[in-house]
Amino acid sequence: MSTKEQVVTRHSFPVRVAHWLVVLSFLLLAISGLGLFFPSLNWMTSVLGSPQLAQFLHPVFGVVMVLGMVILFFGNVAHAFPEKGDGQWMMHMVDVLKGHEHEVAEVGQYNAGQKMLFWTIIGLLAILLVTGIIVWQPYFAPFFAVSIVRLCLFLHSLCAVLLIMAIFMHAYMGFWYKGTLRGMVYGTVTRSWAKLHHPRWLRQLEGKKK
Repeated sequence: MSTKEQVVTRHSFPVRVAHWLVVLSFLLLAISGLGLFFPSLNWMTSVLGSPQLAQFLHPVFGVVMVLGMVILFFGNVAHAFPEKGDGQWMMHMVDVLKGHEHEVAEVGQYNAGQKMLFWTIIGLLAILLVTGIIVWQPYFAPFFAVSIVRLCLFLHSLCAVLLIMAIFMHAYMGFWYKGTLRGMVYGTVTRSWAKLHHPRWLRQLEGKKK
């Protein structure tokens, strides 16, 4: 690597640990949830031992995922609000997908798509947390009317499917932009990657160092 091809810190260690904790708990939640909800997928619960054990562990994994997301929320929320150029980024989505993001708008820490996905996941997870607590047998469900529990079970299932779609989209885009995954594994990205995809963030980062 040449002298100019340096790396810059993208994600701190606590954020990376929280991210992979969320990933692991999400996978276990998806496996147990799909196995418990769809009879044809009941075999998936065998990954966790048995349907009974999967039913017990499912809400536990949910709590772990929420705790991980709390860390990610406070580590990223300051950069998740709309900024100048976000609207232009959205209007030129086709050019962005073609790899011309740097020609569309000068992106900061996160682009408009990442911000929208961030708030979508936070919103869905908040609904999942509330509805999950209400339907949690045998601890909380007995305190609510049957109609409320049924409604919450429906909302919980719907939001779970939407969350699965959102996170898979997040994972796909992470692989789509070559070099992105490195930031969440090692915590650093190359300066050329940062300059191409997040030039304003790189300039701000280097300005702080100076």
